[in-house]
Amino acid sequence: MRPVFYAILGIFAVSALLGWAHYESKERTIVAFGDSLTYGLGDKGDEGYVDKLESVLNQKYETGPIEIANYGIVGQETNGILNQLENPETREEASKADGMIVFIGTNDLINSNGGDLDNLQEAKIHEGKEDYRRNLTSILNTLREENHSAPIHLIGLYNPYPGSSEIERHIDQWNDLNKKLAAEYEGIEFIPLNGVFKNKSKEEYFSDSLHPNEKGYKLIAWRILNGSRLFRESL
Repeated sequence: MRPVFYAILGIFAVSALLGWAHYESKERTIVAFGDSLTYGLGDKGDEGYVDKLESVLNQKYETGPIEIANYGIVGQETNGILNQLENPETREEASKADGMIVFIGTNDLINSNGGDLDNLQEAKIHEGKEDYRRNLTSILNTLREENHSAPIHLIGLYNPYPGSSEIERHIDQWNDLNKKLAAEYEGIEFIPLNGVFKNKSKEEYFSDSLHPNEKGYKLIAWRILNGSRLFRESL
């Protein structure tokens, strides 16, 4: 009787192990929404932080392949992401995602001031920030409606002109808005980015006045990975 019992037990053990292995090897998908910084403009390899983060995640976690779908568009503002989310295929992609990244706002800020950050106009920037708040709230609401459980990472803005204390002040204000919005939702994490390029050489880490180069995007990828509690818990 014992040999039969142990044989049956062995079958169950192998089945359980195979089932666990199958679960562990599940393919995971992350969707990333944003502008040229998510698209990867300035990286000669056209990878940006998205492909670098994908590569690091696949090296770090051995639970199955991780793919990041890049929805970044050069010049995009928050209203552009809202337009993307009107596409049923995009919404379906978000609904099935194991994680999401939203990195948006640089163009909202710059364009609220007329297309550059020279001669800052307080009233226009304030108006732009309110539009940004409304749009970003709609984005987060839509993503959470489509997907109730996937962690969402809201990436903060960085100051590409660290010599200007006035620009820094506005960046801080927009980041405070991001942080407060993220805190209103379950499973949405704010990851600050503004300190990443502090005391870093512009020539070494940027391809132009705004966009990082390969080394700069690598810093962003590592900052997202190291700053994300939700990534560590969900992958």
